[in-house]
Amino acid sequence: MVPSSPRVRLPFVVLLAAACIAGLVHASARAADIPGDDSRALRRQLQELTTAPGGPPGAIAVLERGSRSEVYRAGVAETGTGRPVEVTDHMRIASTAKAYSGAVSLQLVDRGKLRLSDTVGKVLPRLPHAWHRVTLRQLLNHTSGLPDFSADPEFLTLVTENPRRHFDSRRLLDFVADEPLVFRPGSRYAYSNSDNIAVALMAEVVTGRRYEDLLAQLVYRPLDLRSTSLPQGYRMPEPYMHGYDVTPPNPPEDISEVLSASGVWASGGIISTPKDMTAFIRGYAGGKLVSDRTRRQQLKWVNGASEPAGPGTNNAGLAIFRYTTRCGVVYGHTGNFPGYTQLVAATPDGKRSLTVSLTTQVNKTNKPELLERLRTVEENFVCALLRKQ
Repeated sequence: MVPSSPRVRLPFVVLLAAACIAGLVHASARAADIPGDDSRALRRQLQELTTAPGGPPGAIAVLERGSRSEVYRAGVAETGTGRPVEVTDHMRIASTAKAYSGAVSLQLVDRGKLRLSDTVGKVLPRLPHAWHRVTLRQLLNHTSGLPDFSADPEFLTLVTENPRRHFDSRRLLDFVADEPLVFRPGSRYAYSNSDNIAVALMAEVVTGRRYEDLLAQLVYRPLDLRSTSLPQGYRMPEPYMHGYDVTPPNPPEDISEVLSASGVWASGGIISTPKDMTAFIRGYAGGKLVSDRTRRQQLKWVNGASEPAGPGTNNAGLAIFRYTTRCGVVYGHTGNFPGYTQLVAATPDGKRSLTVSLTTQVNKTNKPELLERLRTVEENFVCALLRKQ
């Protein structure tokens, strides 16, 4: 049960920012030398994640090849119960939500509402003049140089004082409006939550519609995502995987409903299910939502990794990442948020996909050893996904 006036340990809140600014490049893990198609080995590895120090109380992996689906579960959806994690359980999808803002903006590019060369100054002139040269392309591949609002001391202080505080999502960039760019736009890669806030604001300006409505029109309906939403509050829809702060020797602390989604919005506030996320990544990575011309631009890669790093070697495209593993390539996105860690990935044709969800936050800052272990497991699942049947 979540108390009416939640108190959150400071390290927990700081990790909300750390999850966004770690920015790994070309990270890789040594994959275990076991057959990728050995379902018993994969189940065992997933189970071992839940029993590792600091590991999640629950985990699920959904592997789909064509119409065939394999579901791997470990642990429980809620501590103190025997309820297994289900593909229809809701969860916070964390920074995989950035792929959804990519799906919206790239479709607007196809429709002539936006261009990848459009600048912040042209579309969002109220934002600081120092940011005006940043383009939509640079926002989508994290080469913008925009300072990260979620690392701002004032923002973190407000979250610490009241984790359920309701923020004006469309004013989140005000926290860093007095800061210059971190680097010259396009000169290097740095993962930033501010990028996708700006993308969503651009989409709203050129369409005159709320970002939430654009998600419904351009993403949820075309891909039949019936259990996906972008809320403003802290409540989770039933049923849901409970997310935990796992910091041994303390028992797991349920933090599913501690933080308001309004403070992350388009950068990580979406709630969905493993079933819906699987449908999303098959369509998105498979190019079903955009034209071939726009997709070619999307898949121009730069050196940069998702956060946390995904399996194999990572490269960044426009709101999508390429994961080059020992068994082949998949496209996707990762994410982490207090209580949750996510990976969605699919083959370039969208016919094979992998969704992995954990019920605790794992990243380079808080659990580096567990992250490397997770990436090994993810790579083995990718190998199983790509293995010829």
